[in-house]
Amino acid sequence: MPDRDYREELSPRAWPGADPAADRTDEPDMSSAERRRRRARFLRDLAEARELRDRVQPRRAKTARLRHAMRMRTFRW
Repeated sequence: MPDRDYREELSPRAWPGADPAADRTDEPDMSSAERRRRRARFLRDLAEARELRDRVQPRRAKTARLRHAMRMRTFRW
């Protein structure tokens, strides 16, 4: 089996936008209001994704609801 040729392509780590630390701006002027807006948007998107998953996989959603109910019943205060 011949050796593979060396590829000159960029590795996935070298792709633009692959490093989240490099994309983060260290500017202190990001207001807390902007941070709260971004967080609220993220939480809305997350809730929407959960609702979509529940619609697409009703059996899994039902078992998750039952499992959560069982956890809540057995929780000791």
